Amino acid sequence: MILINPEIDLPLHRQGKVRNVYDLNKDHFLLVSSDRVSAFDFILNQGIPNKGEALNNISKYWFEYIGQNPFPTHYVPTTIEDFPVDKCLYKRSMIVKKAKPLPVECIVRGYIAGSGWKSYQKTGSICGHKLPEGLQLAQQLPEPIFTPTTKSDIHDEDINFNQLVGIVGSDIAEYLKKTCLTLYRSAAKKAIAKGIIIADTKFEFGMIDDEVCIIDEALTPDSSRFWNVNEYIIGVSPKSWDKQIIRDYLESVWDKTSPIPDLPPEIVLKTQNAYQEIWNKLTT
Repeated sequence: MILINPEIDLPLHRQGKVRNVYDLNKDHFLLVSSDRVSAFDFILNQGIPNKGEALNNISKYWFEYIGQNPFPTHYVPTTIEDFPVDKCLYKRSMIVKKAKPLPVECIVRGYIAGSGWKSYQKTGSICGHKLPEGLQLAQQLPEPIFTPTTKSDIHDEDINFNQLVGIVGSDIAEYLKKTCLTLYRSAAKKAIAKGIIIADTKFEFGMIDDEVCIIDEALTPDSSRFWNVNEYIIGVSPKSWDKQIIRDYLESVWDKTSPIPDLPPEIVLKTQNAYQEIWNKLTT
């Protein structure tokens, strides 16, 4: 079964590319992860079976870990017994505190790959961070780097730290940078012990009662680049263990001007298995 557009007897606050946000009460939203999948800012015609459950459970796992560090998040732990709507949605839903999102996305890169590799080849830097000469594809960076972007429904744009300060103010900008780098280092260490390399990841933040909190999702295959530590070789593009599977397929068949194509069954299955493998590895 694929859940694309969940119908819930609550007011729909917002439908994102993957998640539906419902008004639960004065202070809380119900965040429901569908099986929809997006790539290059397009929502594809078909979903990935059980993707929403995997995303939701991986986010819960990391929100619980982050909260122990402790860093404030929007996540409100619940059990299935006190879950306030249809219990069938429990595995793909979480209750979160209402927050005012900050209009930026916070990316941390620990390895050189993707657009970062392309930028390094051209300029020797990534988003203004000058890097040592001679780095190879997929190599771990000497230190993780913080590379924020704007947040847009159309296309996010890279920004430097001074631009981030101009958007959110110096105190919040410093907090975002410090928090993201700290969380990345901690999560990457925890994940590698499970056989997972977190090459890069994206965090989002919002304000709850004048406090900066982590919102949306955390360290999922939709928001991160994951590699299998047992297959990792410096200088070789690692096999994707995340949504990059879909991006790579589309890059090979689509000109980005014609309608976005459907995914063949083997890519759907490969993506489904990757998400489930990440979830299984984290919890065993």
